Amino acid sequence: MPSKIPINMSRVCQITGKKPVSGNKVSHSNIKTKRRFLPNLQIKRFFLAEEDKWISLKVSSEGLRTINKKGLYHVVKELRANGEKI
Repeated sequence: MPSKIPINMSRVCQITGKKPVSGNKVSHSNIKTKRRFLPNLQIKRFFLAEEDKWISLKVSSEGLRTINKKGLYHVVKELRANGEKI
């Protein structure tokens, strides 16, 4: 049985576009080594009442706040206008 997880497996928020950034890990002795800062991504299922179906989105915590503010249907409409397959 195939899972309902989005096919896009990259660490990018589908709503805000947040993705990993690089920086330095700084030790106590001030030695700097490269590291990655990953966004706080969650795979969440939402019920889209206008289309009477469930959708799965990979969203950051800021993306969840955006959905709460604008509404799920408005956010999905914007994503589809930008070419995202939902």
